Amino acid sequence: MREAVSALRAAFDAVAACDVDLLTRAELIEPLDELETLWCQLPAVRERLLARLQQESTPKQMGAKSWKEVLAIRWRISHGEANRRLGEAAVLAPRRSLTGEPMPAALPATAAAQALGLITAEHVAVIRHAVAKLPGFVDAATRGQFEVDLVRTAVGVGPKDLKDTAALRLFLLDQDGPVPDDADRVRSRGLSKGGQQRNGNISVRGELTPEAWATLEAIFAKYAVPGMCNPDDEQPCTSGTPSQAQIDNDHRSLAQRRHDALVVVGRIALMSGLGDLNGLPVSIIIRTTLQDLESRAGVGTTGGGTVMPIAEVIRMGAHANHHLAVFDKATGSALALFRAKRVASPAQRIMLIARDGGCTKPGCIVGAYGCQVHHAAADWAGGGNTNVDEMGLACGPDNRAVDADGGWRTEMNERCEVEWIPPPPLDTGQTRLNTYHRPERLLRPEEPSPPQSDTTGNTEPDEVTRGDAAGEPEPINPEPAEQADTAEPGQPGGPAPPEDQAA
Repeated sequence: MREAVSALRAAFDAVAACDVDLLTRAELIEPLDELETLWCQLPAVRERLLARLQQESTPKQMGAKSWKEVLAIRWRISHGEANRRLGEAAVLAPRRSLTGEPMPAALPATAAAQALGLITAEHVAVIRHAVAKLPGFVDAATRGQFEVDLVRTAVGVGPKDLKDTAALRLFLLDQDGPVPDDADRVRSRGLSKGGQQRNGNISVRGELTPEAWATLEAIFAKYAVPGMCNPDDEQPCTSGTPSQAQIDNDHRSLAQRRHDALVVVGRIALMSGLGDLNGLPVSIIIRTTLQDLESRAGVGTTGGGTVMPIAEVIRMGAHANHHLAVFDKATGSALALFRAKRVASPAQRIMLIARDGGCTKPGCIVGAYGCQVHHAAADWAGGGNTNVDEMGLACGPDNRAVDADGGWRTEMNERCEVEWIPPPPLDTGQTRLNTYHRPERLLRPEEPSPPQSDTTGNTEPDEVTRGDAAGEPEPINPEPAEQADTAEPGQPGGPAPPEDQAA
């Protein structure tokens, strides 16, 4: 296999080195056709190799949580593309039974057409989607004939025509439509958010069960009537009955009133107390810069990654229990617990949320609300300290993926940023830092090399990597942690983030 792949690579290099400037139209079309056929055939080989790799190894042995993550990390592709390739390998590559006997692919006709270069990746996607939508009462022989008919059609038409043909065949197989089923109805429930738009709003789509909507109906009947929860009023009415003046001055639509009602109900729920989340009371935590707070301009970012205008941050702060983390020569309780405790304190968690913003593993998009505190410089069991400048945020699966014996490793760089070193099977020289939650790191200029130790072995700490930090905020009131014997009262607690200014 190695020799064959090397020969293929050499053949490609020879083709790529050819001069095409003097070729005529006829001389251009023929190699283009051949390359297109080869492009359609190559995925068939990749799927066979992927299927074999999954039989030979496990994601954990490769150093990842799932096969999707293995592909995404090693080849630097999106999780969606990795999922697509794995899905194709599952239905188009040869299989083996539990006892080891070879079995044909789940979609043998599609696999054969792909191996011959007769259909494209778009055709494959349409066929897979159509076969997955076949009703459960369709027998195996009919399913096989359905696939064969679609492949025959795909050889001569484009993906759009194939999709229309598949939809018609599905309708003819089940003209009465699906039988009403409570289990299917419950499975289809969900609520999803889209990406944040340029104006700051977030689109939401979903499907609610009757119970969920009945609950919202009762809430809207109280809080979404004209005059209630109107953010345009100086003193919005959030309890009792709105005045006639508030009702007359309410020019919001029904959809807008429902939106404002959900905001108020959510605020009431947060104020009433919803327990703890990863060691902190369930609350909205926003990080921003001190300069933005003073100038009333700029943005803040929540622990879930939502960007908010600074005006809304200030307005929300007017009726909130403040969790304030300031990196600007401010002093407070020390944030270095050394070996006194293994679990990070609430004050440390707030500082890490302000510094990291979310999971620090490259490619992970889990926000700070879904993260644990990870001993990054050295694991607790290996003598690591529970200090802010030696810890970082990591989601649960990534936190558990750290293993010094052949797994992921973490370390702190000079900026007190968590760097993730992949295990050998996944290490292709990719970045060690996650900039998803802190994209401003991509804009910072190159910095000079860290200071060298003097003749006595002492190293002066860099101002960016060592700075005083605010300690525990008043509303939390955790018990004071015991300091180790080596701790000094005025010892700096946490690292300063870029620009040495953050709140």
